[in-house]
Amino acid sequence: MTVPFIPYEADSVLDWIELTDAIADGHARPKAEVGDTFLYRDPDMMLSRSAWVDGLGVAVKTATVFPGNLEAGKPTIGGIVSIFSDTDGTLSCLLDFRLVTKWKTAGDSLLAARRLARPDSKKILIVGAGTVAASLIEAYGAAFPDAKISLWNRTRSRAEELAKDYTGVDVADELADAVQATDIVSCATMSKSPVIHGEWLQPGQHVDLIGAFDASRREADDTAITRARLFVDSFDTTLDHIGELKTPLAEGTITRDDVLADYYDLAAFTRATEDITLFKNGGGAHLDLMTSKYIQEKWGSR
Repeated sequence: MTVPFIPYEADSVLDWIELTDAIADGHARPKAEVGDTFLYRDPDMMLSRSAWVDGLGVAVKTATVFPGNLEAGKPTIGGIVSIFSDTDGTLSCLLDFRLVTKWKTAGDSLLAARRLARPDSKKILIVGAGTVAASLIEAYGAAFPDAKISLWNRTRSRAEELAKDYTGVDVADELADAVQATDIVSCATMSKSPVIHGEWLQPGQHVDLIGAFDASRREADDTAITRARLFVDSFDTTLDHIGELKTPLAEGTITRDDVLADYYDLAAFTRATEDITLFKNGGGAHLDLMTSKYIQEKWGSR
């Protein structure tokens, strides 16, 4: 049996708004069964995430993270996504890991922003200048076409290089000033210490945190966490696994009740005008599954 492989070229037939609708529809199905495996060899790691959604199928995404590859000019992240049939368990397709990760990661955050950010947001700040930042420029640009997008990165030259690829995107100088002046802050770093400080946040802002993916990492400090209305994509893949919320929960800075909803309760993703909302994008294989099924459908009907 020849298993179809969906290449990165499928990127050209996909739509950010359609994807967020597909993710929302996926969460109207029975709750996903998920399982994660992490293997470490400091500073490298391998993670394998699997999910089964009744009626949708099974996804297994295996990824390697080798930070040292950056200096050698190699990709720091690699892997593959496998989709299995919900009816007979057979392997139905393989997808380019980069394609699924790009659309899942930014689409995950965009769904929250479409619910939690002010619709009239005019300024968007993306913190970080890596691969995810490029995806965020495209995703946020699709949902907020009239907004001005700025980049900030510790190494300014990397932000400048990325900004050159997009019309109208500029580079911010001081992070604190840029945060205070924006409507949406999207943070995609691999920082182990907070880069977003709650004292900078203004009423009405939406904060999107992406980069922290394990218990050792955080992108926002306790003040930011306590000032905001907190939302996550999945309770199961964030609260006990990622330092962004695991640490303040363990230290009693917040309680479990302070995390208001995940995507299985999308109706609760609401805001008042002056609220500060904060969304933790934790990912998870159920989101890879929903994204992959959307890609599979679009690629098959191209």
